[in-house]
Amino acid sequence: MTFRLRLSEMPAQAAACAVVFALLPSCASVPLQQGTSLGSYAGMAVSGGSLTKAKLRVNSPAVLAAQTVRIVPTTVENAGGGSFDAKDLALLTNAVDRALCMGLSDRFNVVGQNQPADLVVHATVTDIVATNRAVAATSTVATLGASVAFVPLPRIPIGLGGLSAEAEVVGQDGSQQAAMIWSRGANMLTTKARISSVGDAYSLSSAFGADFSRMLVKGQDPFKTTSSVRLMQKIRASFGSDPKDAACRAFGPAPGIKGAVAGQLGLPPGWSDKGAAASR
Repeated sequence: MTFRLRLSEMPAQAAACAVVFALLPSCASVPLQQGTSLGSYAGMAVSGGSLTKAKLRVNSPAVLAAQTVRIVPTTVENAGGGSFDAKDLALLTNAVDRALCMGLSDRFNVVGQNQPADLVVHATVTDIVATNRAVAATSTVATLGASVAFVPLPRIPIGLGGLSAEAEVVGQDGSQQAAMIWSRGANMLTTKARISSVGDAYSLSSAFGADFSRMLVKGQDPFKTTSSVRLMQKIRASFGSDPKDAACRAFGPAPGIKGAVAGQLGLPPGWSDKGAAASR
């Protein structure tokens, strides 16, 4: 038997969906996952926002006095116990590096891997909460169908993924100048469903990179300050334009418009993101 939803029934259908969604968690809960990559975990203060959990510390005078920074490629520490595809993990870690480079270039001169720098940044993915691909596919189909009917429909709040990561900054003498432990789960309103086990973690990688780089740019807790981001520069970079610092080209261009379309269609990250540049 085939059922057809008449236009007059759409408001009632939307209301019913809203009631069901209200009874379910609207975002994935991802605990802070402390790894072993930081030189020190001492003196970190609890912070974070409405969606993000974090602990951090920053030596403001040392960070604000620095002019150059080098990014060591992000690594993965036992995230998922080896259950994720290596190519997906490479895209995820590179997306973290790309976001860090974009954010740090707002104030610092980002230099290449073989060049000296005042500060050295290294991030580690400590946990990935897998996205349920079947639910993501169902959610994408439902959302696209609702869009055609002009009925806004949030993502199905089941099988949401998440990301936990940590990063630190060391000075030329090897001493830690800033550190952060960070976690965030996908939510049904702002995180587009991607049919990939790392889809949500990939989508959240830019948020982690932005939070950590903002802490260094401002020299203070990024969750308690407003950002003075060079908006046009970041808009151009997000749409695939050349980054301000040549060193950032090592992480490849942002997926741009193709990536935005892929996100709307629920396609895996690899459909639009080609990863690091070949010369890296």
